[in-house]
Amino acid sequence: MKRRTFVGLPLLAAAWPSRGAEGYPAVVPGGSLAFPRDHGSHPAYRTEWWYVTGWVRVRGGEPSGVQVTFFRNRPRLAEDNPSRFAARQLVFAHAALADPAHGRLRHDQRAARAIFDLAGADESTTRTWIGDWSLALEGRHYVAKIPAREFSLDLAFEATQPILLQGQEGYSRKGPERWQASRYYSRPQLAVSGRVVVGDRARDVEGRAWLDHEWSSEVMSADAVGWDWMGINLEDGGALMAFRMRDASGAARWAAATLRSAEGVVRTYAREEITWTPVRHWRSPRTGAEYPVEWRVRVGEREYRVRPLMDDAELDSRASTGTIYWEGPVQLQSAEGDPLGRGYLELTGYAGKLDL
Repeated sequence: MKRRTFVGLPLLAAAWPSRGAEGYPAVVPGGSLAFPRDHGSHPAYRTEWWYVTGWVRVRGGEPSGVQVTFFRNRPRLAEDNPSRFAARQLVFAHAALADPAHGRLRHDQRAARAIFDLAGADESTTRTWIGDWSLALEGRHYVAKIPAREFSLDLAFEATQPILLQGQEGYSRKGPERWQASRYYSRPQLAVSGRVVVGDRARDVEGRAWLDHEWSSEVMSADAVGWDWMGINLEDGGALMAFRMRDASGAARWAAATLRSAEGVVRTYAREEITWTPVRHWRSPRTGAEYPVEWRVRVGEREYRVRPLMDDAELDSRASTGTIYWEGPVQLQSAEGDPLGRGYLELTGYAGKLDL
C-alpha cells in the first residue's frame, strides 16, 4: 500500500488545543493509529461508532442488504458520581435488513447505559454489546449476533484486505476547522458468511461487506445539517469511500474521498475534486422526508452513477439515537451504466438537522 507523509503535522497538533468543546479531547492531525488497540473504544471522546454494511444473498437467490451499527456516546453527566448506576457511557445499536421483496427496511434498535455487564464497549479490541446484541472481533472475523424483533442475524465478516486509513493516515477532516475531524479507518471487502432468519425461515447467506470505525468529539460544523456518504466494494477488488458535509441549502460544506485500487495503491481526494449531484428523489410516506436516492458522483476525473437496490431504506431511530436517516444498499455504475461495485449509501439531515 502506498502511504503519504505529512510533514509538520505533529508540530501543528501541538499548537492546537488538546481539549475540544465542552471538555472533550479534540481530534487533530499528527500521531498514528495503532492496532490492535485502535480496534477498541476511545471513551474520552464524545462519539464513536462501528458500522458494518453489506450485500448478501442466498446461493442462487436475489441480493439483500444488512446493516449492524454500534454507537458509543460520552454524555459527560454525573462523571464524579461514584455510583455504579451513573451513566458515564451510553451505548446504542441499530440493525436493518434491506430486502427488495419486502419493499421497506426491517429494522430494530437498542439503547442502554454502560453499567455492570448490561452494555459496553471494550477498550482493547472491537467488542461492543447491548444485552444479547453484540459485535466482536475474533481473529480475522468480526462476528455479529443480532436477535432483533422481526429478524435475526448471525454473521461473520472475514477481513480479506489490509486496513484502509481514511484522510491523512486516519485523521479525517469533516469541516473548515481542523478540529472538526474524526479518527477514521475502514475494512473493505469483508467476506460475509452466516445465517439470516426472518420469521420461521432461516437462510444461509454469503456476500461482501464494509466496516467503518470512527471516533470524534466534534464531527460537524455549526452550519452543517447532515452528510451524504458511500462505501463501495469495487468488483475488481478495490474500494471507494466518498462523503460530503451539507448545509441547509444543500451545498457542500466539506467533502473527501479515498480510492484504493485493486493493486493496493491509495489516493485521497480533496473537497474541490468531489461533486455530488442528485438525480432522483424518494419521499417517505411515514415522515414526509425527501431523500436523493440516486446520484451522479464525481471523484477526481471519474464520474459514477449511484443507484439504490430499493428506495424505501429510511431508518427511524428516534427511540435510540434520536435521528431519522436513509441507509441502504446501492450499486455503483460507470457514467455509461456499466456495473463497477456494490456498497451502501447513507443520507442524514433530510428529516431535520442531525444532532449528534
